[in-house]
Amino acid sequence: MNENNITQIIIDTINTILGNLFSSIDNNLYSILDDITFINSDILKDKNFENIFGTSTSNGILLIANSLLLGFLLYFAIKYLISHFTFSNVEQPHSFLIKLIICGICMNFSYFLLTYFLDIFSNITLAIRNLGETLFNKEICFSELILTINSNISVNTTSVDVFSLDGLIKSILSFSLLNLVFSYSFRYILIKVFVLIAPFAILSNSLNSSSWFFKSWIKNLFSLLFIQIIVSIILLILFSMNFSSGNLAIKFIYVGGLFALIKANSFVRDLVGGVSTTISQNVHNFSKIK
Repeated sequence: MNENNITQIIIDTINTILGNLFSSIDNNLYSILDDITFINSDILKDKNFENIFGTSTSNGILLIANSLLLGFLLYFAIKYLISHFTFSNVEQPHSFLIKLIICGICMNFSYFLLTYFLDIFSNITLAIRNLGETLFNKEICFSELILTINSNISVNTTSVDVFSLDGLIKSILSFSLLNLVFSYSFRYILIKVFVLIAPFAILSNSLNSSSWFFKSWIKNLFSLLFIQIIVSIILLILFSMNFSSGNLAIKFIYVGGLFALIKANSFVRDLVGGVSTTISQNVHNFSKIK
């Protein structure tokens, strides 16, 4: 067996392995991305999650939060008493009590408030996607995106040549997709975390000294949910492109589109602030208020 045959066998083996990998990614991960990216109030409708959050004021996170409410009241009473000896400025009791009552009510109804809050972003996202579906007769989602990409790049994932330009672009797209899955999975978990700490965040707004926590919480939750609006707009733009198959420009535009999807969190953080969903980056931005 000469060297040329050995080289060709190695190349064919690499192409076969990567072709199977790309095919597996295309068939499985895009549908997962749709589920973890476009979030609505269904994320709350999990029995175990509801039990952790608390179905009433006497269990779950709500029980702890209501206990802290009494702690906040006691803390203010002691602080107000000491202020008479130290002559320090303290918030007026009636002002604090009004805020505490309002925050207490919102805290105990936070599950329902969050349901509507999540659905607002979901409805905006659906409106954008439905607009694209009406205009382009295609479902605006990641599952449909892979069909469009493979059609325009003219890639058969079972016989891809990774040593060609199309194969190189397909490799970049597939590995970018893996990056998206990890990033948006992390975002999915973070949203659940911020939902769980909602009662504490709302309660923290009753004290001037702890209100920073509420501001940071609402900003971070807003930015995490706002990402899916940006993602739907990027997908809408990608589906609006009308290039003939084999056009080199469309291939690089799709690469740029996936890069934009990866950087969507960075765009949102630069725009409104918030926590990063990049795995390699620390989440210290939670306590940073711009």
